[in-house]
Amino acid sequence: MRICLSITLVALLQSPTAPRKGGNPEAAKIKNPIASSAESAAAGKRVYTRMCVRCHGPEGKGDGTAATSVVPDLTDAQWDYGGSDGEIFSVVHDGVSADMDGYAARLSDTDIWNVVNYIRGVGATR
Repeated sequence: MRICLSITLVALLQSPTAPRKGGNPEAAKIKNPIASSAESAAAGKRVYTRMCVRCHGPEGKGDGTAATSVVPDLTDAQWDYGGSDGEIFSVVHDGVSADMDGYAARLSDTDIWNVVNYIRGVGATR
Protein backbone atom coordinates (compact mmCIF):
# COMPACT_ATOMS: atom_id res chain seq x y z
CA MET A 1 0.00 0.00 0.00
CA ARG A 2 2.77 2.46 0.95
CA ILE A 3 4.73 1.77 -2.27
CA CYS A 4 1.62 2.25 -4.39
CA LEU A 5 0.84 5.53 -2.64
CA SER A 6 4.43 6.75 -3.15
CA ILE A 7 4.32 5.94 -6.86
CA THR A 8 0.99 7.74 -7.20
CA LEU A 9 2.32 10.83 -5.41
CA VAL A 10 5.42 10.93 -7.61
CA ALA A 11 3.25 10.63 -10.73
CA LEU A 12 0.98 13.45 -9.54
CA LEU A 13 3.87 15.75 -8.67
CA GLN A 14 5.79 15.20 -11.92
CA SER A 15 5.32 18.00 -14.40
CA PRO A 16 4.00 17.10 -17.87
CA THR A 17 7.19 18.67 -19.23
CA ALA A 18 9.55 16.80 -16.87
CA PRO A 19 12.60 15.22 -18.53
CA ARG A 20 12.05 11.66 -19.79
CA LYS A 21 14.47 9.16 -21.27
CA GLY A 22 13.97 9.27 -25.01
CA GLY A 23 12.58 12.82 -24.87
CA ASN A 24 9.34 14.45 -23.80
CA PRO A 25 6.92 15.58 -26.52
CA GLU A 26 5.32 18.15 -24.20
CA ALA A 27 8.68 19.72 -23.31
CA ALA A 28 9.64 19.62 -27.01
CA LYS A 29 6.74 21.99 -27.74
CA ILE A 30 8.22 24.72 -25.53
CA LYS A 31 9.90 27.37 -27.64
CA ASN A 32 12.97 29.25 -26.51
CA PRO A 33 11.89 32.84 -25.77
CA ILE A 34 15.50 34.08 -25.90
CA ALA A 35 16.72 34.65 -29.45
CA SER A 36 19.96 32.92 -30.28
CA SER A 37 22.58 35.67 -30.49
CA ALA A 38 26.21 36.30 -29.63
CA GLU A 39 25.08 38.11 -26.46
CA SER A 40 22.86 35.24 -25.32
CA ALA A 41 25.57 32.65 -26.05
CA ALA A 42 28.14 34.73 -24.13
CA ALA A 43 25.76 35.00 -21.15
CA GLY A 44 25.10 31.24 -21.40
CA LYS A 45 28.83 30.51 -21.47
CA ARG A 46 29.33 32.51 -18.27
CA VAL A 47 26.60 30.48 -16.53
CA TYR A 48 27.90 27.22 -18.01
CA THR A 49 31.43 27.99 -16.80
CA ARG A 50 30.15 28.73 -13.30
CA MET A 51 27.60 25.92 -12.95
CA CYS A 52 28.22 23.15 -15.50
CA VAL A 53 31.89 22.92 -16.46
CA ARG A 54 32.92 20.88 -13.42
CA CYS A 55 30.93 17.88 -14.70
CA HIS A 56 30.39 18.51 -18.41
CA GLY A 57 33.92 19.81 -19.02
CA PRO A 58 35.19 22.98 -20.69
CA GLU A 59 34.10 21.85 -24.16
CA GLY A 60 30.94 19.97 -23.13
CA LYS A 61 32.38 16.51 -23.73
CA GLY A 62 31.39 15.11 -20.31
CA ASP A 63 34.96 15.08 -19.08
CA GLY A 64 34.82 17.53 -16.21
CA THR A 65 36.99 17.06 -13.16
CA ALA A 66 34.02 16.59 -10.79
CA ALA A 67 32.16 14.01 -12.88
CA THR A 68 31.32 11.12 -10.57
CA SER A 69 29.53 8.98 -13.16
CA VAL A 70 29.08 8.91 -16.90
CA VAL A 71 28.28 12.49 -17.87
CA PRO A 72 26.61 13.09 -21.23
CA ASP A 73 28.64 14.56 -24.05
CA LEU A 74 26.87 17.80 -25.01
CA THR A 75 28.67 17.93 -28.35
CA ASP A 76 27.25 14.76 -29.88
CA ALA A 77 24.08 14.52 -31.98
CA GLN A 78 22.13 12.21 -29.64
CA TRP A 79 20.70 13.33 -26.30
CA ASP A 80 19.18 10.85 -23.86
CA TYR A 81 16.40 13.22 -22.78
CA GLY A 82 15.69 14.86 -26.14
CA GLY A 83 17.50 17.58 -28.02
CA SER A 84 14.89 20.27 -28.56
CA ASP A 85 15.35 23.59 -26.80
CA GLY A 86 12.38 22.85 -24.53
CA GLU A 87 13.71 19.43 -23.57
CA ILE A 88 17.17 20.78 -22.82
CA PHE A 89 15.61 23.57 -20.73
CA SER A 90 13.61 20.94 -18.85
CA VAL A 91 16.73 18.89 -18.06
CA VAL A 92 18.61 21.90 -16.70
CA HIS A 93 15.56 23.28 -14.86
CA ASP A 94 14.33 20.02 -13.30
CA GLY A 95 17.39 17.74 -13.35
CA VAL A 96 17.40 14.07 -14.28
CA SER A 97 19.18 12.20 -11.49
CA ALA A 98 21.00 12.51 -8.20
CA ASP A 99 24.08 13.42 -10.22
CA MET A 100 22.23 16.08 -12.25
CA ASP A 101 20.06 18.09 -9.90
CA GLY A 102 17.73 20.71 -11.26
CA TYR A 103 18.91 24.30 -11.30
CA ALA A 104 15.52 26.02 -11.01
CA ALA A 105 16.33 27.29 -7.52
CA ARG A 106 19.77 28.57 -8.52
CA LEU A 107 19.25 29.99 -12.01
CA SER A 108 16.62 32.19 -13.57
CA ASP A 109 14.71 30.90 -16.58
CA THR A 110 16.59 33.48 -18.67
CA ASP A 111 19.92 32.08 -17.48
CA ILE A 112 18.82 28.56 -18.39
CA TRP A 113 17.64 29.65 -21.87
CA ASN A 114 21.00 31.38 -22.40
CA VAL A 115 22.75 28.11 -21.47
CA VAL A 116 20.56 26.32 -24.03
CA ASN A 117 21.68 28.83 -26.67
CA TYR A 118 25.32 28.43 -25.63
CA ILE A 119 25.38 24.63 -25.75
CA ARG A 120 23.65 24.70 -29.14
CA GLY A 121 26.76 26.44 -30.43
CA VAL A 122 29.13 24.01 -28.70
CA GLY A 123 27.58 20.81 -29.98
CA ALA A 124 26.50 19.28 -33.23
CA THR A 125 23.37 20.66 -34.85
CA ARG A 126 20.40 18.77 -33.41
